[in-house]
Amino acid sequence: MSENYSDPSGNTEAFRAFVNPAEADAPAATASRMPMALGAAVVAVVLLALAVWLAVG
Repeated sequence: MSENYSDPSGNTEAFRAFVNPAEADAPAATASRMPMALGAAVVAVVLLALAVWLAVG
């Protein structure tokens, strides 16, 4: 084994980063859903308006 190996359990901060690597990425994933939901709502409103326009016309 190489001499540069660093055991993550030797340091509390390194161990926590090793155990929970995706903790910092969680807020970014939640924020990226908002534009998609907004876009879906806009598409739904446009389709509903088109259906009403075709039904009336």
